[in-house]
Amino acid sequence: MNPPSENLPAPATLAVLVSGASGVLGQAIVRELAGAGHRVFAGVHRRPWEPVPGAVPVDLDVADDTSCRAAVRRVLDDTGRIDAVVHVAGVILDALLAHIGPDDWDRLFSVNLGGAMRLARAASRPMARTGGHIVHIGSHSGTVGSAGQSAYAASKAALHGFTLSLARELGSRDVRVNTVLPGFLLSPLTAGLTPERLQAYRDANLLGRHNDPAEVARFVAFLLSTRNVSGQLFALDSRVIP
Repeated sequence: MNPPSENLPAPATLAVLVSGASGVLGQAIVRELAGAGHRVFAGVHRRPWEPVPGAVPVDLDVADDTSCRAAVRRVLDDTGRIDAVVHVAGVILDALLAHIGPDDWDRLFSVNLGGAMRLARAASRPMARTGGHIVHIGSHSGTVGSAGQSAYAASKAALHGFTLSLARELGSRDVRVNTVLPGFLLSPLTAGLTPERLQAYRDANLLGRHNDPAEVARFVAFLLSTRNVSGQLFALDSRVIP
């Protein structure tokens, strides 16, 4: 059976739901997509959000199934379709395993992996009728591991596996699924790192510098414009993946 949208042109204006839109990377992606003229729905929850012209804020708690379904429904009610979901929302936990409690572990997996599952489950059904694209924000740690990040790395490694499996499940319906590894970004989440740790991240980058949220956002926007790319992991920060 041919994919339902095989002979349909890609819409020039996409209806996109972005989770974690109040974070540095999420806001950069919202700004890039809205600036390109797409209909962007910025998923925010609790954290302050700086308004972006052309973007519509939507309450979205990715740890809650009802909230995910309601956010997808909002996009469908406003535009009649949902062309893309970009799952940016995530929790970072830097601690040795001996210092991680079960509740911390469960919370991290509920957001990083469970959030991707809930959004994909809510969006994939309407996407299956017209085609669509799901993009997950992964992590270099999920591919190589990182001391002191066992929970975080495990959740991102699971997200990578989820991406690859979901791409196989949805490919026949012209729903593409990909993961982007944005690399190390300067943000409030990394503001507490020592100068030595920041330098170590720069040294691991072949170009000797940190990545830029705006560049990651431009790549995500480009990826959403493609029609024939699925089941891939894209590393953007020039750290070598073995």
